[in-house]
Amino acid sequence: MRLFLTALAVLVLAVLPVPSAGQSATHIDAQKLAEAFGKGGNLVNASDYRVQTSRRVKPGGVEVHEKETDIFYVVDGSATLVTGGTVVEPKTTRPNQIAGTGITGGESRRISKGDVVVIPAGAPHWFKEVDSFINYFVVKVVKP
Repeated sequence: MRLFLTALAVLVLAVLPVPSAGQSATHIDAQKLAEAFGKGGNLVNASDYRVQTSRRVKPGGVEVHEKETDIFYVVDGSATLVTGGTVVEPKTTRPNQIAGTGITGGESRRISKGDVVVIPAGAPHWFKEVDSFINYFVVKVVKP
């Protein structure tokens, strides 16, 4: 687990801007983190990145974030994630965000505890199947 968290930290540091002097660190204790996985949501919300917890118990819709790279780190559970391809029935839901009902021609892969997936801005992605549940961190890096 420690190796995977180190790998995630390296990925995040590689894409995040260097903080300016005087910025303080954010600490989320284990209790708050456990509660966050119970309901999902933002842990850190900055202008150029966000750190979130996510819990899925069923498939979701297709998402395309035109200005956000998603970095997933799976903490527990497993699912089938489809990335790339063409969005079926695309619809803009808000600026720079597209939703759809499926993906054709994408790459399907099983993801599970310990896996890291980096989804570049503009790439369709979809949790097509979820085993009983999947808990994962999401780091969203926002392009200007």
